[in-house]
Amino acid sequence: MAKIKKSILKNRTFGHIVATFFYVVVVYFLFNAASNMNYIWKWTSVPQYFVYEKITAIEAPFDGIVEIKKNGTVLLSNHEESIELEIPSNYNITIDSGDELFEYDEVAKSSSWAMGPLLKGLLVTIKISGFAAILAFSIGILLAFMRLSSYQFLKDIATVYITIIRGTPLLVQIFIFYFIIATIFELERFLAGGLSLGIFFGAYIAEVLRGAIQSIDKGQYEAAKSLGMNYFETMAFIIMPQALKRALPTLVGEMIALVKDSSLVSIISITDLTKVGREIVANTFSPFETWIIIAGMYFCITALLAYIGGRWEKKMATSGGM
Repeated sequence: MAKIKKSILKNRTFGHIVATFFYVVVVYFLFNAASNMNYIWKWTSVPQYFVYEKITAIEAPFDGIVEIKKNGTVLLSNHEESIELEIPSNYNITIDSGDELFEYDEVAKSSSWAMGPLLKGLLVTIKISGFAAILAFSIGILLAFMRLSSYQFLKDIATVYITIIRGTPLLVQIFIFYFIIATIFELERFLAGGLSLGIFFGAYIAEVLRGAIQSIDKGQYEAAKSLGMNYFETMAFIIMPQALKRALPTLVGEMIALVKDSSLVSIISITDLTKVGREIVANTFSPFETWIIIAGMYFCITALLAYIGGRWEKKMATSGGM
């Protein structure tokens, strides 16, 4: 039997080459366009926003003459008073005996590496996204079972909740939650932002889980019932494991969307990555470098989530039930 010749357009290696060439051309044109702008790039100032050398100083409490003791202490005195300053071992004395100091002059200093605003903003983004994700899954599972309940009032409550939340913008919900609900209950900004995100994405996760549960064949319920399992055992050991496998790609997508949409909490002055970016731009007038770095940091988080989700999906697929 003659072997069918595959089209070169369907060849994997050729496809990779064409795709790479396409992006090289795109990057080349973007680079040329950026080069023609009247803009001074300041990439050398970027590292200090990740980590920087923090200087801590010991200052003179009043005017006086300095005398450095052999034991490492510094005696500061004048005609009216004197004080002996203990200098920690990790501090370097920056004056000499006999120097005349004025109040607030530097006596000794110490340097150490500290987290810059970008890393601090990244930690806030991860914390608020993690808190919101846990809340969203909790709400989503609860609402999914309420939607599938045989009790009509539970169905109605869940349906109205999901309809309202999915039918209004997240930005508006954050404003309403922060300026009304958070004000009434005196909630902190971080908690208000996390709750807003969790409540919003909980509605979407509920619909994803409901669809996945309903996609399981009815014969699974009957088989579990014939084995003597009650409703909760059937859902916990038979239905939910299969439903989660089917819903996993969509759930990972929702988590990625949650991380990206967490940038909206910056509007209520939560110092996440986006707010840090705005502050850096306001102080340095370097919008291009700043927002490229911020976008790259968000991409690293979402790419990691996508990678973990992909590995988890493959692991579940090999165990069967997908």
